[in-house]
Amino acid sequence: MADILILDAMGVLYQSGDDVADLLVPFVGKHGRADLSAEAIDLDYIEASLGKLDADAFWRRMGVDPALEDSYLAGHRLIDGTLDALAQLKQRHGRLACLSNDVSSWSFKLRRRFGLESWIDHWFISGDLGLRKPSAEIYRLAADRLGVRPQQVVFVDDRPGNLDAAKAVGFNTVLLDIRGNMPEHPHRRIRQLKELI
Repeated sequence: MADILILDAMGVLYQSGDDVADLLVPFVGKHGRADLSAEAIDLDYIEASLGKLDADAFWRRMGVDPALEDSYLAGHRLIDGTLDALAQLKQRHGRLACLSNDVSSWSFKLRRRFGLESWIDHWFISGDLGLRKPSAEIYRLAADRLGVRPQQVVFVDDRPGNLDAAKAVGFNTVLLDIRGNMPEHPHRRIRQLKELI
C-alpha cells in the first residue's frame, strides 16, 4: 500500500472536470464582459491559478463584481459518493492530500464549504505554489513536503496528461474515468473513487 494518496480536485472530487469551460466562461458571459473569448478568460484564469493575479483583480478583468464570487463558486458540486469514499480512504491510507490547479481563495472556500478538510490533510494548490500541473516540479514539491518518495504516492487525476507527468516523476497513477470513454493510457483506470478502497 502506498504511504499517501493524492487526489486532484476538479473532475475527481468535484463534478466539473473543466470548471473553466463548464462554469467560469458561462458565468463571465452572464455577469461580466460578453466580449471576452473563452481563450482570453482561460489565459487570465491561468494567471490567477498561478497566484500572479488575485481573485478580485481577476473578476475586475472579467468585468464581474467580485461580490459575485460566492455565486460563481455555488455552481460547483461534489461527485456523488465523494464524502463516503474519502472517509474510507482516510481510514485505509491514514493521510490524504489534494493537488489541484486552482485559484487559492476559490480552493479554500470550496473545501470549507464541503467539509473536505475533515478528510484531506494536505492541500497543494497551484495558486499557493506558483506552479501548475503538469509541471514535474509541482509533483516533486508535493512529495518533498509530505516527506515521502514519489514511489510511495498514488495520484488520482481525470486528465491523462497530468498523470503522464506524475508517472514520469515516479508516482503510481490512477485515471478516474467516470464516463468510461477515455482512450487507452498506461494508467490504472477506475470509474469511481470507491474502487480504490
